[in-house]
Amino acid sequence: MKLHFSITAAEELREKRGGRYVLRQLFGSAVPSFPPKFYLSMTKSMAHERRSQLEQYLQNVTLDSNITNSDAFIGFFRKLQQDTFKIQTQRAFLDVYLADGSNIRLDIQTSDTAERILEVTSCEMGLPRELIKYFSLFFFQDHDDRALSVVKKVADFELPYVSLQSMKELHCKLGIRKWYMDPSLDRLLMDCRASLNLLYMQAIQEVKKNWLTPTEGQMQELELLQKNANKSKLLELIRETRFYGYVRLDPCICDYPEEGCSADIYVGNNEINCCIKLPTNQTKEVSFKINRLKSWQVTFLAGTEEGEDTLEFRFEYNDSGTWQWIILYTKQAFLLSSCLKKMISEHMMKADKGPEVESKMPESMKNSEKSSIQQKQAFHLGFISRKRFLVRPNEDDSVFEKIREEDL
Repeated sequence: MKLHFSITAAEELREKRGGRYVLRQLFGSAVPSFPPKFYLSMTKSMAHERRSQLEQYLQNVTLDSNITNSDAFIGFFRKLQQDTFKIQTQRAFLDVYLADGSNIRLDIQTSDTAERILEVTSCEMGLPRELIKYFSLFFFQDHDDRALSVVKKVADFELPYVSLQSMKELHCKLGIRKWYMDPSLDRLLMDCRASLNLLYMQAIQEVKKNWLTPTEGQMQELELLQKNANKSKLLELIRETRFYGYVRLDPCICDYPEEGCSADIYVGNNEINCCIKLPTNQTKEVSFKINRLKSWQVTFLAGTEEGEDTLEFRFEYNDSGTWQWIILYTKQAFLLSSCLKKMISEHMMKADKGPEVESKMPESMKNSEKSSIQQKQAFHLGFISRKRFLVRPNEDDSVFEKIREEDL
């Protein structure tokens, strides 16, 4: 998954005293320094270094929601995305899919952000404005084996129409799903018909796609309630099923408890739950609790022998008093990171210890003392330089398009 940009357009905006200059004026030191440009001809290694620096700059800028929610940032990145694909602002139609497979066709502008698309979709469904914050847009894939793969959460400033144009070969669709990790929040949405319908459709979908593992008795009750269209009762019952409220990732490779293990990953209920298949064909279930997780990092990895790229998600975990790094190789690393941040923010909100957690650089998070959970842990999303690991952007999951040689 990629959110594309053009460095040529960035240079043009810079000359007009726009883009990063405006951001720096508005937010000061919160905006990282723009990497210096080489004015002489570059060697291949210098070009790789330049790409890495620009990529890290763009990734770090998006860590602060105050910046990404600003008109200056949204306008800047709207132009970058449109210029890269040479898509002018014009009228277009965009399908937003619901969990039952139906879709809402919207009459939009190609320059509309995800935030705007979500607002229009909610209006079409009759979802009150105060409930929009409990939902978000996602890119997803329906595979031939009927498996559901949620690729990533769409960033508020992203242009869904442009992103979908870049993912035609992946056959991705744009869908609306609930966006919270605490199942108890369902109760806040039960009195609204539109939000109740969204929760109901997603719950039924997750049962059909084997995201949930109800017992035989629970399954019989769920089928009866579905037959009688008793949506409220079904949602009350389904909260008792295992893995309800979790996000399921595609099967991936991990290095725990040893390298080369495959794993089914479920994220939710303040844990990363892994059903690991060992080289001996035995299975082992492991729960990594977020209150024992110190930090995490996402790294772009080079392509495999088959030509496919992937992402490395590593997190530092306290296992029996010893800190160790555990690695997952998954194209959904950004989705996993978003889920972790959401769980932490909800934990803090529930404890009434402060506002929603912001993803920051490690130093600032380590110094934060806003809550008891932060005093014990330093949660952050880090982006590792590609030069260090000799890696390049992932063609499917990269938030930004790789920088071309001529753009440098």
